[in-house]
Amino acid sequence: MRNQLKAGAVLSYVSLFLNSVISIIYTPIMLNLLGQSEYGLYSLAASTAGYVGILNFGLGNAVIRYIAKCRALNDEDGCSRLYGMFFIMYGVLGVLALIGGTILTLKSHLFFGNSLSIEELTKIKILMGIMTINLSVGIGLGMFSVVVLAHDRFIVQKLIVIATSIFNPFIMLPLLLMGYGSIAMAVVTTVLNFVSIIVNLYYCFRVLRIKIVFKKFESSLLKEILIFSFYIFINLIIGKLYGTTDQLILGIYSGTVAVSIYTIGNTFTGYFSGFSSAISNVFLGKVSGMVSKEVTEGELSNLFIRIGRVQYIILSFTLSGFIVFGQEFINLWVGKDYRDSFIIALLILIPLIFSLVQEMGGVILQAKNRQKFKTLISFGIAVMNVILSVIFVQWWGAIGCAIATAISMIIGKIIIINIYYWKKIKIDIPRFWKNIILMSFPLALCVVFGTTLNKLIFAESWWFLGFKMVVFSTVFLLLMWFTGMNAYEKDLLIQPFKKMARRLPVKRVMWHKNG
Repeated sequence: MRNQLKAGAVLSYVSLFLNSVISIIYTPIMLNLLGQSEYGLYSLAASTAGYVGILNFGLGNAVIRYIAKCRALNDEDGCSRLYGMFFIMYGVLGVLALIGGTILTLKSHLFFGNSLSIEELTKIKILMGIMTINLSVGIGLGMFSVVVLAHDRFIVQKLIVIATSIFNPFIMLPLLLMGYGSIAMAVVTTVLNFVSIIVNLYYCFRVLRIKIVFKKFESSLLKEILIFSFYIFINLIIGKLYGTTDQLILGIYSGTVAVSIYTIGNTFTGYFSGFSSAISNVFLGKVSGMVSKEVTEGELSNLFIRIGRVQYIILSFTLSGFIVFGQEFINLWVGKDYRDSFIIALLILIPLIFSLVQEMGGVILQAKNRQKFKTLISFGIAVMNVILSVIFVQWWGAIGCAIATAISMIIGKIIIINIYYWKKIKIDIPRFWKNIILMSFPLALCVVFGTTLNKLIFAESWWFLGFKMVVFSTVFLLLMWFTGMNAYEKDLLIQPFKKMARRLPVKRVMWHKNG
């Protein structure tokens, strides 16, 4: 179990790294072969059909929770009955997803009739049809991938994810080079999803030897599971409203090119969120332990500030680099047709950074079982984002949607939630922001330095851009070391090098002995 957890954590980071590298290499090739308009059409179809995905109802967490309870009690019969109950629930949701997705597909012309051509409307219906089949089958048989996790087989699940992310571009590129377009992309994604489902099915029945029994369903247990999953379902709706609605609105009002430009700009938020979550997620167990021991509010504040500072060092380095080199990077990466993607990315990333460095607040709320307020706030800003996006898109297009997202994020995820953390959870928010402001001086100086460097050397190739990034990174690290970092953070940075240095003499002694 412990080895599975460690290996699963390592593979999570490997998956994050691989996905980032593959995306950076694969995206410009795909865009060049597909074209801006067809990529926008594919993104629009994925965003629209993706609403069907929320019909999994967040059952995955319930499967893990209740199966884990049965396994802890060595209740094999109870587990078998639970498998039967969840199998039926997933099956019903899969059928509902298929019906909902089919209706959405057939009626797509009502949404996009004014912005898409007849040819594009035909193609988006084909794309959404394929994606609906993919999502509905994925939901209907989704129990089995979660059962693997419920049995603590994290390595298997992570390897399936990594294999899928590697195979996808290797299969797709030859097809794109042969002239197949977005429909082939949808088909390949669907086939790979079906293969992963088959692997999970095989693993559950042949390796884990699970048995599914359709009898003795407890109505009280079913009610408990539905209530437990309902709040997760609400968060899925919020995530969908906040994450992909802008593409849908752009598809209705502005067309596929705007969707393509926005999608590229919004891509960078996934990288930043991944870096931040990789740090905060590992602290849930520690925070839960601190809360159960009823530690003082001062100790929780210290942890909140300490982790927030570490996250800010990493994210401010990435953000300042993007501010300075982002436009050049996008020009070299996907071309000058996507220059507005840089503005879109900046508008979203700047407020996002200040939300991400406070992710420990969300972890503390989870540990205290007080996440209801944050869920309500998230729902409120998701609705605000939709309303503002509909208004702003008609004035400023894709950039208007990014402005709406930024305003919603500042009001909800920074101002309101900070007041809640301070007044209700008693986290020392003024001291946190004092730390962040003092640490922002190296960021500001680096932005000035990098902008000056850009005026002297404009990157016409990856080599020039790489050289400037190395120089910039060196200056940032030196400034942050001498003016921003405290002793704890410096120790975190040099600790790996100390460990390496301690190991080297041991190896020399061993070599002497062998000699």
